[in-house]
Amino acid sequence: MLNQTSVTEFLLLGLTDIQDPQPFLFLVFLTIYLVNVAGNGAILMIVLSDPRLHSPMYFFLGNLSCLDICYSTVTLPKMLENFLSTHKAISFLGCISQLHFFHFLGSTESLLLAVMAFDRFVAICRPLHYTVIMNPQLCIQMAITIWVTGFLHALLHSIMTSRLNFCGSNHIHHFFCDVKPLLELACGNTELNQRLLNTVTGTIATGPFFLTLLSYFYIITSLFLKTPSCSMLHRALSTCASHFMVVVLFFAPVIFTYIRSTSGSSRDQDRIIAVMYSVVTPVLNPLIYTLRNKEVKGALRRMLRKSPDVKGSTRQ
Repeated sequence: MLNQTSVTEFLLLGLTDIQDPQPFLFLVFLTIYLVNVAGNGAILMIVLSDPRLHSPMYFFLGNLSCLDICYSTVTLPKMLENFLSTHKAISFLGCISQLHFFHFLGSTESLLLAVMAFDRFVAICRPLHYTVIMNPQLCIQMAITIWVTGFLHALLHSIMTSRLNFCGSNHIHHFFCDVKPLLELACGNTELNQRLLNTVTGTIATGPFFLTLLSYFYIITSLFLKTPSCSMLHRALSTCASHFMVVVLFFAPVIFTYIRSTSGSSRDQDRIIAVMYSVVTPVLNPLIYTLRNKEVKGALRRMLRKSPDVKGSTRQ
């Protein structure tokens, strides 16, 4: 239940208070958003349509692409609207909803990246048991678990934030509604909210990150001990390189943002870092996976070759 508060809407101040570059920024971020939707949408379509990619690795890659589209959609459309608007308001309920879905999708993605690292660990270190361990039932169960866990984590923050009393300024020094900027505006004691942010969100961010690093430690150790050929070692490591690049791009700014206290952080710094993990990283993921993954590139070429054939057959 939402707390009684005198603030009925918030004003999102955006990336910058300077008005001159706003149209230019609109074009830049609109392009990024369209590339994000097109790139991740293409990967999702390829994974669903190509039977050769119906494996655990690409099942989780499809989940990642879906998350990246939704993740950017939570913040970017409102940001684009505010670039062209003089009244940059968002309702109280809309603000809490944006906060909820941002943390829901972000925490789900962090857990998904850890699951993807586990998949690579089983594939490389337990190749003979891979199909038994990573069976379809387990993959679906893990996907459902991480989506539900992410939703419950976000629900905790949205409920606790909505119960705060906002009786002063309604100017949010950010381009979307997040817990830290809202805590700065809240009246009364926010110590419990701050602890939840540091402990729960910190655990959601750092836990999967260290599990991912642990998985790659065992992968590298196993490869050096069991693989005599340098070419085989290089080929095995290259299958993990794309995922590891995504992990670093996603977790580094997230951990840097949420393990710090509210009082010790810079607003401009937080906004720049937020652009990295909410805007830049989702658009880079399809580029990383398509440029480095031969199977995805092969599936994309097969799909493009089929397109003219389908058009030609319809004309006949």
